[in-house]
Amino acid sequence: MAQPKHADNARRAPRVRLAGTILALLRLENGCQIRGRLHQLSFAGGLLHLEKPLNEGIKVELIFHLGGSTLRAKAVTLFPMWATQGYLQPFQFTDLGEEERRKLEADLQKFLDFGAAASLLNTHASGAGTGSDR
Repeated sequence: MAQPKHADNARRAPRVRLAGTILALLRLENGCQIRGRLHQLSFAGGLLHLEKPLNEGIKVELIFHLGGSTLRAKAVTLFPMWATQGYLQPFQFTDLGEEERRKLEADLQKFLDFGAAASLLNTHASGAGTGSDR
């Protein structure tokens, strides 16, 4: 029997939208290096904005700086998507050590907490001028 779609969403890793604010370096197995920008990130993988797409299934080393640490992790590319400027290249971490995973989860949680706090502040600020509290 097929699982309901909402059951899959409950198991998905929380994602942080970075909108290209974090630079990343992809190192291919042949030694070539490709620069990109992180668009989304979770502890399971993410989405890179690249100038040119990579084929699905390419093994890479992904290097980027987030929070107070630099993460170096093995990943595999997934099927790319066309974007208005360049391509969005999904990837999945394949060999993320326990220490790196803990650091990544902590840094991502800071982004999530900050986003929730900013959203709460925006909600209060937008409701303040409407007269809804009268």
